[in-house]
Amino acid sequence: MLLLGLSPAWSLSLESPAAREALLLGSGAGCCGWSLALCCAAAAYAAYYYLRTIAKKPQLVTGSESFCRFLQDHCPVVTETYYPTVWCWEGRVQTLIRPFITDRPYVQYRNELITAADGGQISLDWFDNHDSVPYPDSNSRPTILLLPGLTGTSKESYILHMIQQSKTLGYRCVVLNYRGIAGENLLTPRTYCAANTEDLETAVNYVHNLYSSAALMASGVSMGGMLLLNYLGKTGRETPLKAAVIFSAGWNVFASADSLEKPVNWLLFNYYLTTCLQSSLIRHRRMFDKLFDMNLVMKAKTIREFDKQFTSVMFGYPTLEDYYADASPYRRLKRIGIPVLCLNSLDDVFSPDHAIPVAIAKQNPNVALILTSYGGHIGFLEGLWPRKCTYMDRVFKQFVQAVFEHGSKIFNL
Repeated sequence: MLLLGLSPAWSLSLESPAAREALLLGSGAGCCGWSLALCCAAAAYAAYYYLRTIAKKPQLVTGSESFCRFLQDHCPVVTETYYPTVWCWEGRVQTLIRPFITDRPYVQYRNELITAADGGQISLDWFDNHDSVPYPDSNSRPTILLLPGLTGTSKESYILHMIQQSKTLGYRCVVLNYRGIAGENLLTPRTYCAANTEDLETAVNYVHNLYSSAALMASGVSMGGMLLLNYLGKTGRETPLKAAVIFSAGWNVFASADSLEKPVNWLLFNYYLTTCLQSSLIRHRRMFDKLFDMNLVMKAKTIREFDKQFTSVMFGYPTLEDYYADASPYRRLKRIGIPVLCLNSLDDVFSPDHAIPVAIAKQNPNVALILTSYGGHIGFLEGLWPRKCTYMDRVFKQFVQAVFEHGSKIFNL
């Protein structure tokens, strides 16, 4: 102890229990202080990183100054900073969590089956909104046709959220359920795909003829967005729709398939969706057995394999490549003739950022893209506990309200 510069008296005092306890307490307090300082520093860095790197304003891409001003004036959410939920901002995490964390508003539907040109039936689920205060006359009540994702129906949480937003504005909604997945029987051996727009065209014309005095627009999510974009690219201005809003569409099917076949993405998304597609056929299998090699169809491990054995064959494409080329909406983007707003996240593994047709969008004054840095696929969670409303919900609400109430400013771009 003398070698440490301590006196014999001091060294003897350290041998007492009270002295040793006091020394340990002092050391513990010092360690706690350093730990607290380190935690504060880590939290400060995390906050700095989040605000500097994660929270950003979306990119607004359009070739029309009029459309840009319209959005800035009547849909301000497109110019605001998007703050992804801080504990799950990564794209795949947002995609996985959204169906479980967002609430499911109760919606009372009225189902209607209409006949398609081939003799099949199309299931429509109506939310009539008879209690609408702004639009008490059902004949003129603005109407929104909603198209779910690949294996989705009117029961999907994002569809229920859209209807909830529309309800507060006084609008009517109708959901197009794809053939064979909403519980109805298949009357013909035909389901659906992103390239064939016949059922959508039938539904659009039916709804328009039923309420010819009501303004009509549409919203498509994921594959529903792809289907809607392909329909608009084929019809140009010859459609009853006033405008459309698209969420998380895959623009290039080849790029989407490649991305979803990466090992992690296959494990998290691709295999599950493939099994969902296969499950939707089980109830109707006898109808398909004579037309397809159903054993191969049911053995598919990826969406690409399923499409090769089933979808492309059903709709008469010579090869899978022909089907994927025809299903890719970017090819028809130039020919869209009504205002369309498209929301995509740059970290969406279903629609890789390099495949988003930014240059083509700038060539069509009817098209606007909103590109967020984060948000995943149909995720767009925001807030600390994002149960009630997402960024996607806010974009939907503001844009449909802008179209129905101020749309005359952009209908002739």
